[in-house]
Amino acid sequence: MKVVIVKYNAGNTRSVHFALERLGISAEVSDSPELIRSADKVILPGVGQAASAMAYLKQNALNETIKHLTQPVLGICLGMQLLCKHSEEGDTECLGIFDQDVIKLDSSNTPGMKVPHVGWNTLDSLHGTLFDGISEGSFMYFVHSYYVGISEHTISRTDYTTTFSSAIHRNNFFGVQFHPEKSLRVGEQLLKNFLAL
Repeated sequence: MKVVIVKYNAGNTRSVHFALERLGISAEVSDSPELIRSADKVILPGVGQAASAMAYLKQNALNETIKHLTQPVLGICLGMQLLCKHSEEGDTECLGIFDQDVIKLDSSNTPGMKVPHVGWNTLDSLHGTLFDGISEGSFMYFVHSYYVGISEHTISRTDYTTTFSSAIHRNNFFGVQFHPEKSLRVGEQLLKNFLAL
């Protein structure tokens, strides 16, 4: 199986690469449109800033490449947010695969909750094969200041200052706000499920 991790001026590609190696997958990290189009599975990981990430995608013609992929695509954290229409972070126009906005978490009405949301939190209202073998209430590891709201594309919900989409799905595109590569056995199971799609 050919798996490509998209290189696009964002962090965390190495952690995802190591997580896949633990599953016996030797993935390639690339910003080559040709290589990405030829992959069986594509992963858009991400720790970083939306505006600079989108600028890199556009400079390398990756924005159009990603939009037209037909194989399974998984966006992780910032990667999920970039699949959406617009991000409040840097007032950024994103890829528009999901017709949703990315909004900054607001902790002003939730004393004791800080932004960014960092740490373990639960997944609820799970739907679809991405969560095969994963139980309601399972914990995943989160690090984020922005979120995607609930919509018809939501396949997992999480609560932190508000209820948000911790996973979304439309056609061949999947996004997860958490970091499966940092989420131990449950995260490993999710990556296995994605690779088996």
